[in-house]
Amino acid sequence: MIGRIHGTLLDKTPPQILVDCGGVGYEIDVPMSTLYALPAPGQSVSLLTHLLVRDDAHQLFGFASAAERAAFRELIRIAGIGARTALALLSGLSVDELAQAVQAQDGARLTRVPGIGKKTAERLLLELRGKLGAGAARPAGSAAAHADVLQALLALGYSEREAGAVVARLAPELGVDEGIRQALKALAKA
Repeated sequence: MIGRIHGTLLDKTPPQILVDCGGVGYEIDVPMSTLYALPAPGQSVSLLTHLLVRDDAHQLFGFASAAERAAFRELIRIAGIGARTALALLSGLSVDELAQAVQAQDGARLTRVPGIGKKTAERLLLELRGKLGAGAARPAGSAAAHADVLQALLALGYSEREAGAVVARLAPELGVDEGIRQALKALAKA
């Protein structure tokens, strides 16, 4: 699995970019939010990635943040939602906006994204309920601190399973800084 790419950005042709990494050019599909955050061609770039392997193709998808990649992974788990539809959603809505729409059960907001009809929007609202950990959907207090610790661990490269298990064992009153310290200590011992 290719989890991260770091190299020189060679070309931007929406929705695809070309990144030279050690003399190999990787074609990576990205949502528009990531594309807008990229530097000019010729500059260094680092992206979190998701490799999708099918019988007829291997596709690499890139994301500027761990939250975008996590949302993409949740979206493609839903029956009838493919990688192109997931990219369209993340191009039309930020992760926070998507989480807000799911929390508010606002299907009309989702149908504004090209390619998302009423039935697809309803399925998305049902399947994503409680699964997006974006800022707007986080509960207040210590749960928000734990969500921030989880996002920090994901950004450091830990798997969702590892990070989730460690964060679940943290004391509820811990702040973000202390939570990260304790989580890293627990992961180092494992």
